[in-house]
Amino acid sequence: MAPPCPEYAEDMNDNTKTKKTGILGIGNLLLSDEGFGIHTIQYLEEKYTFPDTVRLNDAGTAGIYMAPFLEECDPVLVIDVIVMDDEPGSVHCFNSKDIAAGTIPSKMSPHQLGLLEMLEICKLRDCNPENVEFFCVVPADLQTSMKLSPQVAPRVKEIAERIVARLRKDGHIISEKLQAAEKVALHA
Repeated sequence: MAPPCPEYAEDMNDNTKTKKTGILGIGNLLLSDEGFGIHTIQYLEEKYTFPDTVRLNDAGTAGIYMAPFLEECDPVLVIDVIVMDDEPGSVHCFNSKDIAAGTIPSKMSPHQLGLLEMLEICKLRDCNPENVEFFCVVPADLQTSMKLSPQVAPRVKEIAERIVARLRKDGHIISEKLQAAEKVALHA
């Protein structure tokens, strides 16, 4: 028998514990558009304040080390690039039903992180998130660079705003942070 999920390991009879909503940014900042998920997490952290019920995670290319995050959060909103035959910069969204139906490309992203495989491992342990949503963009450039391509860069704000709207719809209180110029004006 698999060990209990970390969140429920202390007291299996405590039904008051709830999982947090997770936002998972995946990618490699050194390969231009491959870093899209990480850039989006950084944008969210810079622009918004999130409640304790929401966890943001810059997973990079963490592989199996993502398991605890996946087991402790539900729903999980994944931000990544996706390999598919479409215009660079185009946005594609998937959910748990797409995973179950097998309609998500088997090789989702160039770094082949194995997120779908990690979800299966969590499922074997009976700790998988029931609701997973993917917010993906088709990359234009995967060369060595820390900058996003002109096709993908505007998608950071677009996806961030979609995610914030999604979270607010679920009842999370998310506020915009004051920008530096606004802070100075308030203290003048």
